[in-house]
Amino acid sequence: MNPQAVAANSARAPIAPSRASSVSPATLDDSGKLLLRVAIGVLVLLHGIFKISAGVGFVSAMLVKAGLPGGLAYLVYVGEIVAPLLMIAGFWTRAAAGVVVINMLAAFGLVHMADLFAMTKQGGWALELQGLYLFGALAVVLLGAGRFSLGGLRGRWN
Repeated sequence: MNPQAVAANSARAPIAPSRASSVSPATLDDSGKLLLRVAIGVLVLLHGIFKISAGVGFVSAMLVKAGLPGGLAYLVYVGEIVAPLLMIAGFWTRAAAGVVVINMLAAFGLVHMADLFAMTKQGGWALELQGLYLFGALAVVLLGAGRFSLGGLRGRWN
């Protein structure tokens, strides 16, 4: 091999990065966190909005049937209204997502145990939607809010 050819090849200027690759990995990371927490927050919030208009009678009846005080049903508003709004805003995000996780575990225990191992006619898990809420919120607990949030990167609960 010609030493001059090797030297010429190694002396080339590096290829300039394209615009598509100029986005930093940290920005992509924070964008993904934003997308995840807003998507899960909005989807859970829609259930809470429904419960504002329909009431928590169904949840109260399920709690009483399980031997728990029916008044605990009002905690659904915390888990399906307050916590999702905090997740969307990115304020106390990990704690809010933790509340959604607890809310979903309660829903699994009170309402969905019969379907825990059930499949749909299309071959999917019967609790896909509830599983998405549960595991999406758990991912937000683990990942935090990212910098695109009211709490920012440094917040203790973000």
